[in-house]
Amino acid sequence: MLYRLSTTLVYFVARLFLGFKVKGANCVPAKGPFILASNHLSNLDPPILAVACPRRICFLAKKELFSNRLFSFYLNSVGAIPLKRGKSDIRAMRKSLSVLKDKPLLVFPQGTRRQDFSDIGPGVGFLCRKAGVPVVAARIRGTDVVLPRGAKKLKRAKIQVDFAQVEEIVREDTYEQIVFKIIEKIKSL
Repeated sequence: MLYRLSTTLVYFVARLFLGFKVKGANCVPAKGPFILASNHLSNLDPPILAVACPRRICFLAKKELFSNRLFSFYLNSVGAIPLKRGKSDIRAMRKSLSVLKDKPLLVFPQGTRRQDFSDIGPGVGFLCRKAGVPVVAARIRGTDVVLPRGAKKLKRAKIQVDFAQVEEIVREDTYEQIVFKIIEKIKSL
C-alpha cells in the first residue's frame, strides 16, 4: 500500500511540475524477475524509477538510510534491501538473490550518486550470473538538476528515463564482463 501511494504521489509531482518522460518501457518484462540496472545521479532516482517502471520493483539502498526507525519502516515497506557499501555484503546479496526468484530488483552499479562510471564493482555481474535473470538497463536524465547533491529544495527541470534490454550477456561472461556490458548499454541510452 505504501509503495502504491508513494509512486502515485511521485507520478503526479513528476508529470505536473517536471516534464517527466519515459521511453522504452515496453522493454521491461511483463512478468518474472529481472535486474533493473541504472545510472545514479540523485536521491530522486529510486522513486523516479519506481514510477517509470511498469512493474513494482525492489531495490538496494545504503544501510545508513535505515538508521531512522520511521524511515526504516517505510523503506522496508516499499521493498528496500539494506546494503553495506564499500565491502562485500553477503546478507544483502542473499536477500537480493531471494528477491530475484520472483521479483524485479533495482541496482545502481555506480554504488553512489555520480556522473561517471569509474570504479564499479562486480556486484551487479554477480547477481546477474547467480540469478540467471534478464537485465534491463535504465538511463536517468535530469534528476541531478531537480535535486542536486546537498540541496534541500526541488528545482524545475525535465526528467527522462530510457529503458533497453541488455541482450549481449552470455553464460560464459565473467562478472566484470557482465558489468561492462551493462554499463555500455546504460551509456548508449
